[in-house]
Amino acid sequence: MSVALPDAPVSIARPPIRIDLLRPAFYALAALLVVLVVLPLAWLAYYSVTKDGQFTLANFATLVTDNTLRKPFGIAVGMALGVGALSCAVATPLAWLVARTDLPGRRIVRALITASFVTPPFLGAIAWEILAAPNSGLLNVFWRQLTGAQPYDALVNIYSFGGLVFAIACYTFPYVFTLVANGLDRVPSDLEDASSILGARGWTTLRKVTLPLVLPAMLAGSLIAILQALTMFGSPAILALPAGFHVITTKIWSLFQFPPKPGLAAAASLPLLLITVLLLQGKSWILGRKGYTVLGGKSGEPRVTRLRGWTPLALAFAFLVLSLTVLLPYAALAKAALTRNGVDGLTLHHFHFVFFEFSATRLAMWNTFLLGFSTATLGTGIALLTAYMVSRNPVRGAHWLGMLATAPVAIPGIVLGVGLFLTYSHPQLMLYGTLWILLIAFLTIEMPAGYQQMAAAFQGIHPELEEASRILGASRLKTLRLITAPLLRTSVIATWCFVFIGTIRELSATILLTTANTKLVSVIIYDLNESGDMGAISVLGIMLLLVSFAVVILANRLPLLGGPRLPALR
Repeated sequence: MSVALPDAPVSIARPPIRIDLLRPAFYALAALLVVLVVLPLAWLAYYSVTKDGQFTLANFATLVTDNTLRKPFGIAVGMALGVGALSCAVATPLAWLVARTDLPGRRIVRALITASFVTPPFLGAIAWEILAAPNSGLLNVFWRQLTGAQPYDALVNIYSFGGLVFAIACYTFPYVFTLVANGLDRVPSDLEDASSILGARGWTTLRKVTLPLVLPAMLAGSLIAILQALTMFGSPAILALPAGFHVITTKIWSLFQFPPKPGLAAAASLPLLLITVLLLQGKSWILGRKGYTVLGGKSGEPRVTRLRGWTPLALAFAFLVLSLTVLLPYAALAKAALTRNGVDGLTLHHFHFVFFEFSATRLAMWNTFLLGFSTATLGTGIALLTAYMVSRNPVRGAHWLGMLATAPVAIPGIVLGVGLFLTYSHPQLMLYGTLWILLIAFLTIEMPAGYQQMAAAFQGIHPELEEASRILGASRLKTLRLITAPLLRTSVIATWCFVFIGTIRELSATILLTTANTKLVSVIIYDLNESGDMGAISVLGIMLLLVSFAVVILANRLPLLGGPRLPALR
């Protein structure tokens, strides 16, 4: 007799509960970007149209009627246009020599021009003070000894409008050079060969075929140089103020001297912000135009022009440019660091003074490298997450994050400094005088560059690997951490290094936000320049350069341990 047993209960395995924190991360990231970008601009706009809590346009009326405010705008625009023209005039022929001729040492020329990117412009201006100050400049002293000129005669005077344009162009022409050289590398030889077959000579082909194809790159590079000059604070403060004139960035800074005029500084910042936006839009329009793009199949290698008898002249031109922008300034800094006035021979006195006697050095170095490391780490993480959100679009409205992350590129450093000062100097949110306000400033300033690099890297990663990880049960954030980020390690390292170097050399926003306890190396250099201590300045400047070059070299070698080589930072 069989006894029927009751069926055993069947347990149905439930899928594990998977909590995806991507949406909360999206809202947190959006809030952070709003705080970094929108909040300072909102306070800037508020202060520009209020006085004692009442709405007024008096600040803007003062901008129009006060000649001491109008004149710096005009000088700044003239200076920026001069820098753009000079940068284009120098960079275009040099780019052609490097990219399209058999110039000897082309790789060395490219490497030395890259050094101009690493050199902080304010440090370059100080180097040219050492070289071309009317009384004590090395070039003027040598000229007087050579010609027997009077003690106060000067061959060159860096404290002038022309000197300012020249000093800034030394460190903006690489932008034009890079764009034009890359444009020349992409110009196919087919069109140039066709021009030669039709009987055109080399100069005619260059003028009618090659240059029109790279004209957009020339214009875009010139606009970048103009933008850099217009928004720069360090070089004008070092060279223009001793010459007795202001540009708009130094004028905005002066409005915070006693008695401070924050409302007027805010109003003066907004036109500069508007001009910056227009210049960036112009650059985007030029590079985004259709009609100059070469269409067709695979083309031949770029056509190389034989210099023949022109080789010595081309080498002389390249050597002159590199001497004025890299070799002479670096030699001047080294001489000032290793010698003392009135003492023969080499000495390490300035090194001993800076590192063992000067009380501000250790704190400034600690603040600088702490902020550099923190900004690079946090900024790279924010840029990575933002680029992921925008490229993969996992949450509705993610594209707005890309707009917020890119927006600070249109905010000049001095304008951001004004906005942050007005935002975080209230008793309710007093961050002024702390390292936190500097961290916020650096994260905002470096965000566009970091985001653009990471966004470009995400374009080369196919989402299929991420989809497979999701199918196997991983959340989106876990997939980003374990799958996508390791694939992007070289880009992450490059972004970290780029942000770190940009942080330790920043001065425009920093000058308004530091106090005695939060001084950075860049601000110490600026303060020492006012006292004329060129030896100590040179030691600190050389230290910044060595750290920057060490970071670039290390970043290019690290990926060899487990991945492809990192492209050279530009």
